[in-house]
Amino acid sequence: MEELVKLLIEKERTISTMESCTGGAIVNDITSIPDASKVIKFSAVTYSNEYKIKMGVCEELINKYTVYSMEVARNMAKAISLFTDSNYGVGVTGKLKKFDDNNPFGEDDVVYLSIYDREHNLYFNEKIKLNTNTRGEMKKEIIHHFVDKMLNILK
Repeated sequence: MEELVKLLIEKERTISTMESCTGGAIVNDITSIPDASKVIKFSAVTYSNEYKIKMGVCEELINKYTVYSMEVARNMAKAISLFTDSNYGVGVTGKLKKFDDNNPFGEDDVVYLSIYDREHNLYFNEKIKLNTNTRGEMKKEIIHHFVDKMLNILK
C-alpha cells in the first residue's frame, strides 16, 4: 500500500472508494499510510442497496444483474469517481462466504472488484474467488488484489 500511495502522490492522482463487503478495509489501509490525505478524496461504505442507490448506483442494474455482480461493482466505481471528481473510483461488492437473506443470489465466496479510470473512461475488473476462511483474511485477500491491480494501472 505504501508504494501505491507514493505512486498516486507522484502522479498527482486521487482515488475514492465505494465498498460494500469490505466495509471500508481498502480505505482504512490507504489512510494508514502517511500523506494518504494527498490522494484519498472520499470513501463510502454502502452495505445496503438503498445507500448504493443514494450514492449513484443505478437501481435498474441492481434489479437486472443483482447487487453481487461485476455490473454493479463497475457502476459503484464510476459513481464514486464522478461524485468526488477523483481520478480513480473503486467499487467492491460480493459475499464473504455468508448467505444474504436480503439478496439471496450469487455465489457466497465471490467478490467483484472494479477500478474506474475517469480520465480514460476505462474499467479494470476482477472477479475474486475467495480462498481464505475468516472475514479478516478475506478482506486482506481483496486488498491484495486491489493493490496489485492499482500498481499495474499506475506503472
